[in-house]
Amino acid sequence: MKTARIHGYGDASVIRHDDVPRPRPASGEVLIRVAATSFNPTEAALRAGLLQTFFPVDLPYTLGWDVAGTVAEMGAGTEGFTVGDRVIGRLDSAGAAAEYVRAPVAMLVAAPASIPLANAAALPVAGLTAWQAVFEHGKVAAGQRVLVIGAGGGVGGFVTQLAKHAGAEVTATAGARSTDAVRRHGADRVVDYTAGPVGAALDGQVDTLLNLVPLSPPDAAALAPLVRSGGRIVSIATPIEPPADAGVTAMHMVARNDVAHLAALVELVDAGTLTIDISDSRPLADLADVHRLSEAGRTRGKVIIIP
Repeated sequence: MKTARIHGYGDASVIRHDDVPRPRPASGEVLIRVAATSFNPTEAALRAGLLQTFFPVDLPYTLGWDVAGTVAEMGAGTEGFTVGDRVIGRLDSAGAAAEYVRAPVAMLVAAPASIPLANAAALPVAGLTAWQAVFEHGKVAAGQRVLVIGAGGGVGGFVTQLAKHAGAEVTATAGARSTDAVRRHGADRVVDYTAGPVGAALDGQVDTLLNLVPLSPPDAAALAPLVRSGGRIVSIATPIEPPADAGVTAMHMVARNDVAHLAALVELVDAGTLTIDISDSRPLADLADVHRLSEAGRTRGKVIIIP
């Protein structure tokens, strides 16, 4: 089968397309015929060697943390799914940038029935990050004012929708090319972050700030005063530290794999409450180009990769 792997760290040119034996699932695992994986910017950081301390991997390493596909084979004694079932999941070891991937049943949930299977590959990593940022750490609730920094990215689309689903008033920052998509996701106000300080566009402080993008130290410092005393700052990228006497709870989060949260996201998709914004679909052979485009700041929303 075909895979996209790295044998060493470096720029996008280290991604190699290898032919490897089709894996066999062990007990507690299934073999998935991959419909798609999706690109996550953090995978470019892994490929570049920037995550070795926090996320060490054995080389060669197959990329692709998201998977959507069909169960092709069951490991001995494995229960929970049957051959032909449509599944999605976040993979924390073997990658899905391949024609087939083996995966523990415990990491999988039934795929949404209402959208194309390949599109569902955009949900696990970005959706779980958004769910945990909004509900678990941000504790967003009805009537709150929420500021989303970086709403035009893959995580940002889900964050905006989930905050609106919670009943919040959402102000979101985005560039010009993402404005329409962010409005479709329900943002009450979209601020062009290139036009000037974000705070100038706000009418008072917010209850929760959700930061999804890398920031310079001055930009991070400028955002902290936008949150009221008793409010919360949650960042998945650059930490934002408020003054010690500001009365603001601030945290830097790393999303974890949680199938209960993923199943809840699938329910929202099938209910029509949560939409998946696929900005591009590329063949596996184009994965290195997708990495380059992302690193140049030229991707929007979610890009799915079709083996």
